[in-house]
Amino acid sequence: VKSPAEAARASLRAVGTVVPDERRLHRAQTRVAGWVEKLHVNFSGQSVRRGQPMLSIYSPELLASQQEYLIARDNARRFLGSTLPEVRRGGEDLVAAARRRLELFDVPESFIAELERTGQPRRTVDLVAPASGYVVSKEVLEGRQVEPGMELFTVADLSHVWVEGEFYESEARLLAPGQEATLRLAYDPGRTFAARIDYIYPELDPATRTLRVRYDLANPDLALKPGMFVDVEQRLEVGEGVVVSDLAVLDSGVRQIVFVESAPGRFEPRQVSVVWRGEGRALLAPGAVAEGEKVAVKANFLLDSESRLAAALAALGADKGAQAPVAAPPGHAGHGAEGDQP
Repeated sequence: VKSPAEAARASLRAVGTVVPDERRLHRAQTRVAGWVEKLHVNFSGQSVRRGQPMLSIYSPELLASQQEYLIARDNARRFLGSTLPEVRRGGEDLVAAARRRLELFDVPESFIAELERTGQPRRTVDLVAPASGYVVSKEVLEGRQVEPGMELFTVADLSHVWVEGEFYESEARLLAPGQEATLRLAYDPGRTFAARIDYIYPELDPATRTLRVRYDLANPDLALKPGMFVDVEQRLEVGEGVVVSDLAVLDSGVRQIVFVESAPGRFEPRQVSVVWRGEGRALLAPGAVAEGEKVAVKANFLLDSESRLAAALAALGADKGAQAPVAAPPGHAGHGAEGDQP
């Protein structure tokens, strides 16, 4: 069969897993020590809105800070009657510092406004959701003591998610950011998502010897849920060159050989390097086989055996010259070598 020169296009198939976009994960933490008196969000998976109360915390430090703010405000009002500008300015600075202290403790603006309106400190302060999304982790119970920096909730915005596909180590060199892919839900193959490679991770999984590739997808209807499997069809441009049937290549594990027609009915072995193989085709590295040359796609093993026999005879002195081309064996019409033109 003749071997044509063409641009080889291919596709790889892999399994992907839906995971939250790490850039859209938010952790709710407290900056003061205290005790959880009321949980407003009390189970994982619950939907929350940005600014929604998640829990009420009692903290002696927060209670004292509220009182300090009210005292500073009252003093500032009294200082307004002073004839000394330094005194009036000092009162304003005390109020600003006390208010700033509450803000640094993540006390909501609405809570401070209510404190100013009523003039009464509250025993508990609400911790609000840092973003809209779903609670994917809950590490707190009512009555539990909490400390600054303790992770209480993790909220994931699932309006965008990642799909992480896993490709074999041998396929890594064919992948590049920006390549187009089609993703299908395992439970609904009729629904597809168009995507591009967003990122290729820099390390292999040592257990599976696979490379992770990331796709970034919009997920407005939450059809893609973390943990779901997705079928990935990755389209590739593997380059231009001579393409032959995959059956034409004999791979011994040490070298790869094709048999090229050197004269009518006669074939010679040539060592080649396969750049890519798949879908029944093999793309050869330039140099070994020229465009339009015929290669054998059947009876390759028979040709290989006769080629080895000729080499053995040459080593014994039966043929001192260069290895002669191997003729297609007569009497094997049923196993004749067919030419495969690239």
